[in-house]
Amino acid sequence: MTYQEALDFIHSMHRLGKKAGLSKITQLMEYLGNPQKQLKFVHVAGTNGKGSTTTMTAHALTQAGYKTGLFISPYILNFRERMQIDGQLIPEEELVACVQQVKPFVEQMAAQGNCPAEFEVDTALALCWFAQQHCDIVVLEVGLGGRFDATNIIQPPLVAAITSIGLDHTEILGDTVAKIAFEKCGIIKTGSTVVCYPDQHPEALPVIMEQCALRQVPMVMGNKNAAEVKSMGLDGTNMTYGGISLHIPLVGPHQVYNAITALEILFVLRQKGFDIPDDAIAKGINGVRFPARFEIISQSPLVVVDGAHNVSGAQALRDTLDLFPHWKVVAIAGMLGDKDVDGVLSLLGPRCRRMITVTPDSTR
Repeated sequence: MTYQEALDFIHSMHRLGKKAGLSKITQLMEYLGNPQKQLKFVHVAGTNGKGSTTTMTAHALTQAGYKTGLFISPYILNFRERMQIDGQLIPEEELVACVQQVKPFVEQMAAQGNCPAEFEVDTALALCWFAQQHCDIVVLEVGLGGRFDATNIIQPPLVAAITSIGLDHTEILGDTVAKIAFEKCGIIKTGSTVVCYPDQHPEALPVIMEQCALRQVPMVMGNKNAAEVKSMGLDGTNMTYGGISLHIPLVGPHQVYNAITALEILFVLRQKGFDIPDDAIAKGINGVRFPARFEIISQSPLVVVDGAHNVSGAQALRDTLDLFPHWKVVAIAGMLGDKDVDGVLSLLGPRCRRMITVTPDSTR
């Protein structure tokens, strides 16, 4: 099997399962010997900020000397971005080997009329690879929701983190922030510790607290007022939190809150026996690079790419643009049909001198 053939097989699966639930991923992982049971996890759910938070956490753990798996969704340019160890994408030949391992069981399930969706296959591939590589810990980003997400096949994680919650995927997760929060809280399991985003939506926070109480799980919430921001600009933010001086290379005020969430995750891991020095945290977060998160792809002329695709993401982008009031912004925007286009444009449109709208090449 070639690398392209492996990708073709992965992408031949349906994007989403027809029925919500964990039955297919459970069956597939049982066929594979449940490799996820060999691993320790940080599990991260939320509407926005998941990718930044998982990446900051993983980079700090790598700097502390732990072999760290990272699973993110979606990828931007290369499918292999989804699964990384210590910042390195899965090698093509190792992805092929994992596909060859998983493929017969997927075909067996398909013959039984129970074919997994693409994200379930992606999750199985990543968990197999992380186990084969004997990762010390895996930082696992939820794909969609939480309760019925394929990543929720894992046993209770060391830390379950809930990042910023807002309205997105309402046709699947519910039409209120409280309903969406309930779905995200599906990753909360007895035996874990929950870390909550420090500027959480007021409709989401009571739901998170209630779900923690029901499962008798302690909840940690960072203190946004304890962050001392020294400077913020195009090169990122310099700040102090918890006695640690940080440079966050990701741009925008919301990245301060994502960094606080990552720091609180790391502090909980310290309490659970992980040796994570302050300098490893600072060096790890300073080294984070994340495509399409206010990514500067040209300095002259200044060109920025951002993946904001819901109202709360658009608000974060607007807040970032407001750091530079002198900019005369020309925006090129393309959005999928299931997104709140009017809500996003009402936030971003007034900040732009000109906006060019385009249609993405997608069935959605």
